[in-house]
Amino acid sequence: MEFFKIRRDIPFMENALVFNIISFLTFAAAVFFLVTKGLHLSVEFTGGTVMEVGYSQSADVEGVRKTVAGLGFADVQVQNFGTSRDVLIRLPAQKGVSSAQQSEKVLGALKAADPNVQLRRTEFVGPQVGEELATDGLKALGMVVVGIMVYLAFRFEWKFAVAAIIANLHDVVIILGFFAFFQWEFSLAVLAAVLAVLGYSVNESVVIFDRIRENFRRYRKMNTVQVIDNAITSTISRTIITHGSTQIMVLSMLLFGGPTLHYFAMALTIGILFGIYSSVFVAAAIAMWLGIKREDLVKSATKKDEDPADPNAGATV
Repeated sequence: MEFFKIRRDIPFMENALVFNIISFLTFAAAVFFLVTKGLHLSVEFTGGTVMEVGYSQSADVEGVRKTVAGLGFADVQVQNFGTSRDVLIRLPAQKGVSSAQQSEKVLGALKAADPNVQLRRTEFVGPQVGEELATDGLKALGMVVVGIMVYLAFRFEWKFAVAAIIANLHDVVIILGFFAFFQWEFSLAVLAAVLAVLGYSVNESVVIFDRIRENFRRYRKMNTVQVIDNAITSTISRTIITHGSTQIMVLSMLLFGGPTLHYFAMALTIGILFGIYSSVFVAAAIAMWLGIKREDLVKSATKKDEDPADPNAGATV
């Protein structure tokens, strides 16, 4: 389905060098902030106290959040757990304050606001658990990267695999750079969003790579730059439909999902925007500079590959 069809190819690769310089500078800035500022890790990674409290009726999550924040706890996480009457509270570790003291202090403040609140459970998440989660998260990220490279190398060609993985890592590092610069909380939900962006971004690259391979078969007189420009131009309508509908859903989570989904949706928003950019100006451009050509994708040219409606069919390269 297409909303519109562009009759004349847009010369994307003509300005590829300029856009890739911008990409490199953005990437370098993201790495700089990651090294100098680091990520603001959540309780899951740093350790802290986890409390589950229950109410006799639907809990006012925002009221609970304000009450706990009023006690001086920074970056507290408050969300419904199971039902609307159960609330899960995550408190960051504090120097000189035990987990029991933290939970007693919070429970006292909550009982002052509602005497019927009950403490269901309280647990201490140690730094060792957080370290294991961080390690497992990095392993998951590495496995996704390797899987994508193997998939693209088998489906297309190693030059496309290298181009796509550079573009995908470009997106991931920039997302992390935003979180480091603004010191937004990096939680397990954000890590899940980063992994989702990897898969989402490579899908856009695969669509463009598929069209490039198809164009190499159909348009024999086009050079590599013209083939890539045509492939990107012909998929613009699909890109707008796909990414536009996805972004609407993500923005709804960002605007109306509350604090629990805020940073998850923020990571997805950044990832979607840079995913479109990197698929066009990073992945396609790197594949072009690596010397991708018709012979890499079309191993044998036979008569049945030719499109009889194409005036260029049968021409030699």
